[in-house]
Amino acid sequence: MWALIWGAVAASSLVIGAVLGVVRGWNDRVIGAVLGFGAGALISSVSFELVADGLSVAGGLPVALGLAGGALAFYLGDKGVERLGGRSGKTAAGMPLLLGALLDGIPEQAVLGIGLAAGKGVSVALLVAIFVSNLPEAIGSAADMRSAGTKARTIVLGWSVVAVVCTLATVGGYGISALVGDPFAGAVDGFAAGALLVMLVSSMIPEATQKAGKAAALFAVLGFAVAAGLSAAG
Repeated sequence: MWALIWGAVAASSLVIGAVLGVVRGWNDRVIGAVLGFGAGALISSVSFELVADGLSVAGGLPVALGLAGGALAFYLGDKGVERLGGRSGKTAAGMPLLLGALLDGIPEQAVLGIGLAAGKGVSVALLVAIFVSNLPEAIGSAADMRSAGTKARTIVLGWSVVAVVCTLATVGGYGISALVGDPFAGAVDGFAAGALLVMLVSSMIPEATQKAGKAAALFAVLGFAVAAGLSAAG
């Protein structure tokens, strides 16, 4: 139940962002700054939440294997979405865009469930990182869909479906982590970390830099610092 609740809280920013993208236009620099902040926060969460926890419960080998598996899985999935036009911007108003959002969101949300299954409660740092990083993606994408003539109701409904699936990914992460032993739990941590790192380097950080310029780096450091502080406080 808690995995479902916290997963819904994190994924709700996808719907909020879609609504914001439909009702008004947003400056690219603002979106880039928020993306940079979210990227920095996610890097901190990967470092202090996923990899550190995986190493403490399982050691280096399971985490390393998980990292490789998660990176490869995301890379191949991303290539598939790219072939459909979901990363090119040429068909940004279609279903491939939502597939790309799912690909980004599932590993993020699964991590929340992994932490809950470990008995550590919800990670406030990771929750903030996911919530913030979802906003600019949904805002920008919804605005593109709106400008292409898609009805507002259809846009919000599509992003609501994405939010529901991402919420269920939190429950899935909880279920998998609760059922397997420590070595597998470390591999699951590593898998999620590998997927997130590839997502950050291949899409989120380049987009933040493209929209906000060099200022994106400053916002990334700020996001890292805030998330690291929240992790230490938790």
